[in-house]
Amino acid sequence: MAVDVLTFGLNHVSAPVSVRERVSFPLDVVKPALDGLRSAFGASVKEAAILSTCNRTEIYCAAEPQVQEHLPSWLAEFNRVEAGSLQPHLYQYHQNDAVRHAFRVASGLDSMVLGEPQILGQMKDAVRAAEQAGALGTLLHQLFQRTFSVAKEVRSQTAIGTHSVSMAAAAVRLAERVLGDLSESNVLFIGAGEMIELCATHFSATKPKGMVVANRTLERADTLATRFMAKSMKLSDIPDKLAEFDVIVSCTASTLPILGLGMVERVTKVRRHRPMVMIDLAVPRDIETEVGRLADVYLYSVDDLGRMVQSGTDARRAAVVQAEAIIETRVQGFMHWMQSREIVPAILDIQQAADLVRESELERARRALARGESPELVLEQLAHGLTQKYMHGPLAALNRSETEERQQLMALLPRLLPRVDRRR
Repeated sequence: MAVDVLTFGLNHVSAPVSVRERVSFPLDVVKPALDGLRSAFGASVKEAAILSTCNRTEIYCAAEPQVQEHLPSWLAEFNRVEAGSLQPHLYQYHQNDAVRHAFRVASGLDSMVLGEPQILGQMKDAVRAAEQAGALGTLLHQLFQRTFSVAKEVRSQTAIGTHSVSMAAAAVRLAERVLGDLSESNVLFIGAGEMIELCATHFSATKPKGMVVANRTLERADTLATRFMAKSMKLSDIPDKLAEFDVIVSCTASTLPILGLGMVERVTKVRRHRPMVMIDLAVPRDIETEVGRLADVYLYSVDDLGRMVQSGTDARRAAVVQAEAIIETRVQGFMHWMQSREIVPAILDIQQAADLVRESELERARRALARGESPELVLEQLAHGLTQKYMHGPLAALNRSETEERQQLMALLPRLLPRVDRRR
């Protein structure tokens, strides 16, 4: 059965963070999920990869077409979520549309921050994870290699990445909107990944009073803190130290909240109700949503920051048309490659049949030479034998054909027959 390229999932446009966090895949869950996916569908799913970020969860498959209608149920069951609650937020693409979607995602055209570059690295991580899980084959490998190439082309030939208002920059603006000048503020970063590193870079530029990095692994916290002349601490120290901080930025891979309502409520009393800005960039969320109801806490989610950065995208929208044109051309190129693969078995069959004819006629010619027959006569018989056998199939099909089929064959024959340069 034919194999399609399929993509399905949800993102920041189709689903709020409260839905996205329920179907996110931490890195250590990706391999079991890919194993489970292939186990559930058997040979119907040939290849698969999972892209899971704070803004999207998407599954890319090389699979038989009928798989498409059952993928949403698998996603809900694997994450122990009611399928009906996911269905309104899911999108599905196949063939051209799936390829186009992959190209747009990697190029930053489908991001919360138009043109942001982080998604390309996240996509490469997803491909690496799929390779390590043994879930990647020729088709998806080719798709993703072309995806990375298209993303590079879009970024180098258009202005899609210029004037970017990043999530990290938006986090600083939100903190300044509440607290004003941050030079007297203490900032706590929870986590030590790429997003926290970006945020630390932007907050460092405001010259805050102090910065601390908290992480489950103290060594990683130390490494990041050293870059920004900050301090480090373990996650387990947060309850005792939280009251010291005016700004908290959190982005970890934890599946459970790190900061709960009870903890933060006690901290606000210790702080004598001085305002705190909490920015939760994690999916699933690191900070319980109820924390936002406290009078002195200003809690912002990744979606809140996304709405803020939209205002900075106007300067890049003109580049979108150019980027879409590049992507459309590359989609057609990939689909042509896919269609070419479909005729490979037929080409191999033709070549094998031709080889059998060649070997048969060569063996006959060798026997004739061994009997002492004239080489010139043997060559003449070899050429005649090859010609007759190669022409037998087309001529027989033409003779057996009826009117309409014959017209089709007559139109095709000039394109199938070899051309000879008579000037030689």
